Amino acid sequence: MKIEILTRPENQEIQTDIITKIRDLMNYKNLEPGDKLPSERMLSEKFGVSRSNVREAIQKLEFYGLLTSKPQSGTFVADIGQVAMNGMMEYILRLEEPDFKSLVETRILLELKTVRLAALRRTEEDLIQLKKALEAYAEKVENGEDAVQEDLLFHLAIAKASGNSTMNTFMLIITPEIITKFEEHHVCDKGLAFSGIKEHQDIYDAIKDQKPKLAKEKMKVHFKTLYQYCYNID
Repeated sequence: MKIEILTRPENQEIQTDIITKIRDLMNYKNLEPGDKLPSERMLSEKFGVSRSNVREAIQKLEFYGLLTSKPQSGTFVADIGQVAMNGMMEYILRLEEPDFKSLVETRILLELKTVRLAALRRTEEDLIQLKKALEAYAEKVENGEDAVQEDLLFHLAIAKASGNSTMNTFMLIITPEIITKFEEHHVCDKGLAFSGIKEHQDIYDAIKDQKPKLAKEKMKVHFKTLYQYCYNID
């Protein structure tokens, strides 16, 4: 069972270079709010990169509100001042790839909140999805197989059950990095994987019974070993 995730750019250096060149182009041409950028095709030819790379860079700048795209019209400079524009660009260019500790801390903070909301807001359909993920995880573990994907699928189902689309999106964004780091650091050994079956079941039961406080406590228990491991990484 595979998780559908939001992919990040394959080459961070290319993205940083494109964003830097877009910033320089905007400053050189003195583009103001509402002015139109050259087309993706023109930018890809000018920068010597693929159109997909340009598109990903533009989408990133759109996400932060620096550019806006209009169907059939093109991409335009957002309605913000030059100082704010350049300042935001600098912050974006300085964004670093998160380390494992940061990912774990973020995940724990998110999930302690989402599991409470899930216990309050879950629907019958949410319970079905949670149960499927729980059973898929248990089956993989009992067969001695890698169950990292199924573990994260269970947690993504909790995020969905919270009814908060933003938290759900955050979980989807950090999931690819978490999967990579789990495999890199071999976090889930056999003992942890088997104890995870009961921990998942306890969390599921608390959500099903709509007990938010208990759900949060069970999630804390589930993350205890991972949190300790995170802080002991070399």
